[in-house]
Amino acid sequence: MMQSLSPYNDGAAAEEILADTRRWLERAVIGLNLCPFAKSVFVRKQIRFALTAAGTADELLAELEHELRLLEHADPAELDTTLLIHPQVMRDFLDYHFFLAEADALTRKLGYEGVFQIASLHPQYEFAGSEADDIANYTNRSPYPTLHLLRESSIDRAVAAFPDAAEIFGRNVETMERLGHEGWRRLWLA
Repeated sequence: MMQSLSPYNDGAAAEEILADTRRWLERAVIGLNLCPFAKSVFVRKQIRFALTAAGTADELLAELEHELRLLEHADPAELDTTLLIHPQVMRDFLDYHFFLAEADALTRKLGYEGVFQIASLHPQYEFAGSEADDIANYTNRSPYPTLHLLRESSIDRAVAAFPDAAEIFGRNVETMERLGHEGWRRLWLA
């Protein structure tokens, strides 16, 4: 797994944030099989955990541009996907939600539409029309605000290998409903 700590100033805090994110990926995303494609890139160490100290939307956009360009020039066999973790900015989900339009606009401006896709993950993630405490929201709840940068070509290969890809969301909601809030809480006690 690739990781980036700079320019995060507090090494201990950075290590904790990265450890929390890896634990979430292992226990929730892979452990609950919320993303059937995540395990292979995790095992092959093709995920970059990029932690930024960005404190404003503009700083985060600059970091996003840097990470997209890095991903563009990386060999997919070495680096397939990036988690851009930004704990200092976009902590409020509504701000984050509106920021996603800026992130998508930047992707288009850089000519990456159809090349990269940004998946949204946030500790307060809330699907439209749901209540804040709806357990289905937890399918996209990460420990810190995170932009998941994905290669469209990797998504295409994964979907081709997983014929029921359209059913993933529904299956994830069922998984979360079986687990419930208490099961989610216990997931983090071990």
